[in-house]
Amino acid sequence: MDVRRRKLLFRADHRGFKEMDLIMGGFAKTHIEELDDDQLDQFERLLDAGDQEVYGWILENEETPDEYQGSVLNWLRKFDVAAYMKSVGLL
Repeated sequence: MDVRRRKLLFRADHRGFKEMDLIMGGFAKTHIEELDDDQLDQFERLLDAGDQEVYGWILENEETPDEYQGSVLNWLRKFDVAAYMKSVGLL
């Protein structure tokens, strides 16, 4: 795994908000290698945003600003956290 992906994976898995650690960290562990450069940029922008805001955007409880819209956010919305947790023995 290249350096950028390793750094993004670490950041995604250490958000400080447990739900976001599971969503973004689980997503990164599952899909980071599949992301192209544009998607890595999108993911990084989401990681730079606040946990509560991104959580609201993923759950679609809050309106997402245009600069955070994209394929990665849509993919995060579809990510099955429960299936991920089962696959790693957390459920």
